[in-house]
Amino acid sequence: MPFSFPTMVDQSGGKSINELRVNGAIRAKEVLVIAPDGEQIGVKKLNEALWLAEQLDLDLVEVAPNAKPPVCRLMDYGKYKYEQSVKAREARKKQTRTTIKELRMKVRIGDHDFDITRRKAQEFLEEGDKVKVTIRFRGREQERPAFGKELLDKLAEELAEVAVTEQNPKLEGRSMTMVLAPTRRAKAAVEPVEEEQLEQ
Repeated sequence: MPFSFPTMVDQSGGKSINELRVNGAIRAKEVLVIAPDGEQIGVKKLNEALWLAEQLDLDLVEVAPNAKPPVCRLMDYGKYKYEQSVKAREARKKQTRTTIKELRMKVRIGDHDFDITRRKAQEFLEEGDKVKVTIRFRGREQERPAFGKELLDKLAEELAEVAVTEQNPKLEGRSMTMVLAPTRRAKAAVEPVEEEQLEQ
């Protein structure tokens, strides 16, 4: 049965690949040796395990130092480190691929323009993007921010099937903003974070 060994890129407090002992840095007298395919070879004296690694032109990597005896795997360590760095880089990219689209509305927006804004927001949300909606108050409109909140609440209500409110309507100076997030992420990859402004 293949041996299940801990990840070598544990960022939650475990050892990272750079901290693992390899070849001559391993201190245990005996180790449990695991083949490249995950099968257990068995407990070997360290010098025997190192000899085996040398014969196979591989490295002996201590993957579970706290086990009794410590677990070591035969592998091409340089290749493994490269593959793990690529995976980590791809994971970081995926974490920053949320696109924020910005839509702007006027307090006195007409029904037709409101409908266009709603459809555009729905389109963005269904593509997996977040939507930041901004209302800019002009002149005496600033004295009645409730009108802006009512408009944003109406938009959120009409988009309830495809969006959740990530940030409730918030007044900041002469503007009120609300952020909507999609209820489920689109399967297609999206571009890195950017803001696109469309004014109605």
